[in-house]
Amino acid sequence: MNESASREEICRVGKSLFDRGYVHATAGNISVRLDDGFLITPTDACLGFLDPAQLARVDAEGRQLSGERASKTLMLHAAIYRAAQPFAPDTRCVIHTHSTHSVALSLRGHGPELLAPITPYFVMKVGHVPLVPYHRPGAPEVAEEVGRLIADYGAQGRAIRAVMLERLGPTVWHDTPAAAMAVLEELEETARLALLDQGGCRPLSQPQIEELRRVFGAHW
Repeated sequence: MNESASREEICRVGKSLFDRGYVHATAGNISVRLDDGFLITPTDACLGFLDPAQLARVDAEGRQLSGERASKTLMLHAAIYRAAQPFAPDTRCVIHTHSTHSVALSLRGHGPELLAPITPYFVMKVGHVPLVPYHRPGAPEVAEEVGRLIADYGAQGRAIRAVMLERLGPTVWHDTPAAAMAVLEELEETARLALLDQGGCRPLSQPQIEELRRVFGAHW
């Protein structure tokens, strides 16, 4: 997508997430990587009422060029694009929300990952979701930790496309805003199932996971 289309798509995805309750008030942010920088939603913007012309435009070094002031998670988005490059070079979109069920599950503080492999589509579409210990919103330590996790999992041949920020919400990434939104939807639905089940769900067995890898290329 060119920059104009990327601006429109950020706004479309933001409104879809807001209308369906994946984000509320001014929580959450979306970015799209361009060839010479990226676009990101403004700080404290409501994703349901974004204006394409007011999205923040930053250069490859994170310096703002135009638009309203960039989201305070700018460092996190930049770190994800940087760290994902060796493992998923087509990564073009990062989405962060405060989706209710994912946040609720993170309040239990269990780790090192948010969810066990309890459904085939979670294994196929989401994969491992490391739980990042709580830091204040926008803390630089979060960007450093997420970058390290992407590198560590990638070095093991398990490229990740999501992390869970404890008490804040999921951050996901993919090659388009629509694809990143689909990862978020599947993650939130799996978190909802886990809460409804109250921890009693039996994970998929290793042979079942291996079959998903063989048939669908799942990277669990």
